[in-house]
Amino acid sequence: MLYYKKIELDKDKPWVVFIHGAGGSSAVWFKQVKSYREHFNLLLIDLRGHGKSADIGKDSREKNYSFQSISEEVFTTLDHAGVEKAHFVGVSLGTIIVRQMSEMQQDRVISMVLVGAVTYLNLKSRFWVTLGRVFKNVLPYMWLYRLFAFVIMPSKTHKESRSIFVREAQKLCQREFLRWFKLTGQLTSLLEKLNSNPSIIPTLYVMGEQDYLMLEPIKKSVKSLKNTTLHIAKECGHVVNIERADEFNEVSILFLNNQLQVR
Repeated sequence: MLYYKKIELDKDKPWVVFIHGAGGSSAVWFKQVKSYREHFNLLLIDLRGHGKSADIGKDSREKNYSFQSISEEVFTTLDHAGVEKAHFVGVSLGTIIVRQMSEMQQDRVISMVLVGAVTYLNLKSRFWVTLGRVFKNVLPYMWLYRLFAFVIMPSKTHKESRSIFVREAQKLCQREFLRWFKLTGQLTSLLEKLNSNPSIIPTLYVMGEQDYLMLEPIKKSVKSLKNTTLHIAKECGHVVNIERADEFNEVSILFLNNQLQVR
């Protein structure tokens, strides 16, 4: 069972489930808890091999690593926590897991807030992924992770986000990092599948103006998507929920509350 923290203040309030990215943990949402708990019940999950779910990554399920199997583990965790349906908030690679979950069990996903979303790998992204594959068995994994963190979050203003992700990644072992890195081999085909069958679930993309790898593909695709909104945070990088926490909280909570009024 994945580790999760459950904050239930009112049984009549809707649930929000937070999904972190590769190398992170539920700790990346520390700036959201106080604001969100005033409106929602919360479930913060540590994915397999991450945070307080680190020991789960030591078993023999390496052959089963896929975005689908990870999503299934999250659903099992929801069942254990007694959460039938929820709003989902994901960051970075966690946004792919949220989208995968919406494909698998659409009736359990009320809406999605996707932060620093990965929707398409451009040439630059593919170059860095390929470079990582070449050196992943040669270099210490933290060297690679620090490199990728700097590529995605290069500015001085991104330092806090970069430091938090590197700190959480240090809790991974080399073997676990390699397991997750292998998932990048599934990205192109999975993203093509998800993009070819756009979800009808209400979705808010929250992107940083300085998210040089991920922003442009989303700006193009959102124009043709229904029930989809894009918010761009000025002078901000990949992890908006940390770098612009107040802005992110205000925009995302307003979006989620609007979904409740529509329903």
